[in-house]
Amino acid sequence: MIIEIGHFTLALALFITLVEAPILFASARGRAIHAAGDIVEFARRASLLVAALVSISFLSLLHSFAVSDFSVYTVFENSHSAKPLIYKITGAWGNHEGSILLWLFILTLYSGALAYGSRQLPRDLAVLTLGVQALVIAAFISFILFTSNPFARLNPAAPDGQGLNPLLQDIGLAIHPPFLYLGYVGFSVPFSFAVAALIRGRADTIWAALARPWALASWTFLTIGITLGSWWAYYELGWGGWWAWDPVENASFMPWLAGTALIHSLRVVEKRDAFKGWAVLLAISTFSLSLVGTFLVRSGIITSVHAFATDPTRGVFILMILGAVVGGSLTLYALRADRLVPTGAFAAVSRESFLVANNALLVASCATVFLGTFYPLFVDIISGERLSVGAPYFNAVFSPIALLTLGLAAIGGLAPWRQAKPETLRRRLRPAAAAAGAALLIVLLLADRARLIGAVSIGIAAWLAASAVTDILGRITGGRGAKALTMRRVANASRSAWGASLAHLGLAVFAIGATSLSLWKREEIVRMQPGEIASIAGYSVTLDAVDRLRGPNYESERAIFSAQKHGDEFELAGERRFYPIRGMQTTEAAIAPQVNGDLYITFGENASGTGWPVRLHFNPLVNFLWIGAGLSALGGALALSDRAKSPKLRRAPTQPTFGGAVQAEPAE
Repeated sequence: MIIEIGHFTLALALFITLVEAPILFASARGRAIHAAGDIVEFARRASLLVAALVSISFLSLLHSFAVSDFSVYTVFENSHSAKPLIYKITGAWGNHEGSILLWLFILTLYSGALAYGSRQLPRDLAVLTLGVQALVIAAFISFILFTSNPFARLNPAAPDGQGLNPLLQDIGLAIHPPFLYLGYVGFSVPFSFAVAALIRGRADTIWAALARPWALASWTFLTIGITLGSWWAYYELGWGGWWAWDPVENASFMPWLAGTALIHSLRVVEKRDAFKGWAVLLAISTFSLSLVGTFLVRSGIITSVHAFATDPTRGVFILMILGAVVGGSLTLYALRADRLVPTGAFAAVSRESFLVANNALLVASCATVFLGTFYPLFVDIISGERLSVGAPYFNAVFSPIALLTLGLAAIGGLAPWRQAKPETLRRRLRPAAAAAGAALLIVLLLADRARLIGAVSIGIAAWLAASAVTDILGRITGGRGAKALTMRRVANASRSAWGASLAHLGLAVFAIGATSLSLWKREEIVRMQPGEIASIAGYSVTLDAVDRLRGPNYESERAIFSAQKHGDEFELAGERRFYPIRGMQTTEAAIAPQVNGDLYITFGENASGTGWPVRLHFNPLVNFLWIGAGLSALGGALALSDRAKSPKLRRAPTQPTFGGAVQAEPAE
């Protein structure tokens, strides 16, 4: 009965959105918002009701997984009574149908949160934004109900299920999709703000101040989601790497790049009333790229551990949604972007100018990832020829653009708004230049290979890190040196400024880790019997024993290693697990984190009886990846938590029309 309630509430939510959206858009055509403020309350209540109904629907699916209700076809296909409870619950989104329902659930939570605060928005902006959200929600509910129903019954009920893909039975991947979707889906709100701005013919500093927190929150969640995914790939897949430029990885990276450009552009609109059309276009592009990622994973055109759908009907339906969102919004942009006239002016040397350049580089880097991801698919569709675009392409094309972006970010972070005097900018950049020179010299002296490219890359990262530290020190001392540094000044510093500097520092730390891994990692492949010794990067590694174990729903072979270097000795263990229900095998790497990197070991099957094939890796500064990404996400959260007073709105009379609305004015 609970599963039928979930199905019914989802259908009821579709009905409400199909009623809500036309009413909201119709009201925006005339004077309804001005004459009757009740329309905002209607939009608010309808959106909150839809969020509640979809929440009930999603919770009903979670319940069916938790209690192992094998009369539900999705549960039968993706769960088993022997699974641990945590993986029974997270198995709800370890499949196509459940993951799309999670996508929708998060979408309605965002819409509900927007509706909850809608009384603080100008009436026309609130109604139009919630109307766009309702249309997107209706499209995804239709997709679920007509092509991807997670509530279909199995009659008669099966005695047990087929289990979940063993690769997904891991805590890292259990929490990775929700964070990723919080990022993907969250960009629907800036998208709705952008479409509303085009319809009303106006975007200004207040519009940007209202839209930017949603973009910042989405970017922060997406950063966490991508980091969790790469961390999982590192320790679970057993290949010793963290990023493979897989199409699905790229699908999450592209909206991150576009979202990074978006949050900076919205900041310029908020501060200087410039970049309006560009910010609107970026908001449209970022959410469109999120939908492109959904299409890649759910259409069946690629094969990946991330991909679930193989039914072409689903791919066509998502493609229709993508076409409507991208085509409709870009058409509207082409027709009405000329109304978004910027009023702010700035000099050629200013923070705005550097942000323009950085935005261009971010978009260019996103385009290179898009080309490398989709070109093989286009060639396959047109000619049937199978191509592979991998790390060599991305290292050659993407990496130089990324390094240039980091270098410019360091300058932009220290440049004043509107106009920067060259002498002032040079003085601010001196500490960063000194740090970059020192880092470059150290790498040239100490690196054993790839000295030049490593020195340049590490030098740029040090340049960005030092500029971030210089920026925050300058803010909390007022430029008067260390004597002015007090706890009171630190406490009173803008959290938004702290967040921006911390995010840039995180990117610098991440870049150091990525460069070190790319240029200086070590790898050895040997065959070992218990008691034999292998060497890598100065470590002596001994295979002590191989034991057979049994887990709750798997059988495993566990290898115990001991490693020694410079008199320090430690033990580490890895496993090969076999899941009989699915007939699949997974790898649990043996990882020993060290200050300068990870000793990383995996082993294969002793099929010949002559020993186990063992793959040894030394991954230098790999923890800089997770530390750097964590700092960036923390910076985003810190900036989002800034309680600085935003512009207050007074309820001035509005005359909203599709020809260009007049919004509430800032209070004096």
